[in-house]
Amino acid sequence: MSTLYTKLSLGLTVLLVAIGILYGLISALSTQGHIQQINEQLHRNLARDLVADRNLVAAGRIDEAALSATFHQYMVINPSIEIYLLDLQGNILSYSADPGTVKRRRVSTEPIKAFLDMSEPYPVLGDDPRSHGAQKAFSVTPVPNEDAPEGYLYVVLRGQQFERVEQLIRSSYFLRISSWAMVASLAFGLLAGLMIFRLLTRRLGRLSARMKSFEDSDFSLPVPQHSIDQRSADEIDRLGATFDEMARRIHRQIGELKEQDRLRRKLVAQVSHDLRTPLASMQGYLETLQIKGEQLPDAERAIFIQTALRQGEHLNRLVAELFELASLDAREQLPEAEPFAATELVHDVVQKHQLAAQQSGVELELSTDRELPFALGDVGLTERVLDNLLENAITHTPEGGHIRISLAVTGDWLETAISDSGQGIRAEDIPHLFEPFFRADNDAGATHHAGLGLAIAKRIVELQRGHIEVESKVGKGTVFRFRLPLAPGP
Repeated sequence: MSTLYTKLSLGLTVLLVAIGILYGLISALSTQGHIQQINEQLHRNLARDLVADRNLVAAGRIDEAALSATFHQYMVINPSIEIYLLDLQGNILSYSADPGTVKRRRVSTEPIKAFLDMSEPYPVLGDDPRSHGAQKAFSVTPVPNEDAPEGYLYVVLRGQQFERVEQLIRSSYFLRISSWAMVASLAFGLLAGLMIFRLLTRRLGRLSARMKSFEDSDFSLPVPQHSIDQRSADEIDRLGATFDEMARRIHRQIGELKEQDRLRRKLVAQVSHDLRTPLASMQGYLETLQIKGEQLPDAERAIFIQTALRQGEHLNRLVAELFELASLDAREQLPEAEPFAATELVHDVVQKHQLAAQQSGVELELSTDRELPFALGDVGLTERVLDNLLENAITHTPEGGHIRISLAVTGDWLETAISDSGQGIRAEDIPHLFEPFFRADNDAGATHHAGLGLAIAKRIVELQRGHIEVESKVGKGTVFRFRLPLAPGP
């Protein structure tokens, strides 16, 4: 009972047996009614013909001697019928049956009147004098005549002898043939149903085996790509396709989790290294000041203090960026999207970094159209992206170089591009630029940053449903582009 095929087979067996029994009952009842209807239609005028053929009426009265002779003759010639003489109230006056078998003294006259009036469809069943509750098909006629009736000649068409013979035939030939026919039909239906169920459940069995294999492989078994025709696919095909898609997604997510675990371990190692360096530097300078502070010249002592403070600032910035990156990854800092004027925001950010650019000998150039449409995003987070990209560009652009910031509409996006004339990035390093703590081997400013700025910028842009990319050639400079969706029109 544990498999679907077994349950379906048992359900089909019970259903076919119930249908067979119901069919047998309906057939028996309908056959019985059909025989009664035919019998009554064929012998509708039997009672009237008996009165006429046997000369039962003489001088306007029932001939008792002729009636008695008729009773006797039909008991011998045609024992399947029973003849009764009734008065107008239905009381039985005389009959052809054995005296000990008649149990009624009176039969109802309502079926008799319905029969004579033809007010009801065949068969019209009347009381059976041999039984207190049974009814049978009959033929009846008023006697001595319809104009002056004094009673009825009541003929039961299927008497006790007929029922005995019929029961004997049913218990032998008909019942045997019917039973074998029903058993053969049920067996054929059951075998056909089992074959159909087997064909239908075979695909479910294969799907179950695939699921079990996937589970036993600790959800790491690759799932092949299957394509199905949606027009001819049934529910099992769609279930299999859904499982395949789910399995591929689980397999992909497990791979991503493993990759994230690897990156987490790498991140912990990098954080430990990057925190240890400024801490060791601060500790060394402070210990030197503590031991030899009074012996050092004032200028050298000021250099030691300034270096320790600079390492403290670097450490403070590193910790702040780590918290910011963790907050973005955990979706704790979600953007509050609203329309904003990107042109004004870029102007403000350029002005904020103008002094740092001048001190580095770098020229900042802004190229934008003040008629640009509004962008949809978080103003504060977008400003953080611009800060990180500009600081990165200033750090990697040599003295005498220039940085250009431009805005343009591209389809449904507002694109911001920051290009510099720095030394550029090697092609093999570009895919890793947005990874936390990544620093290229030719990064001249590697000692001034922890490699978190670009990772933070990428997280912020993606949280705003945007996209960021980079293009670079060694010796010619680098271009960072990020896109934000345009705000819907008024």
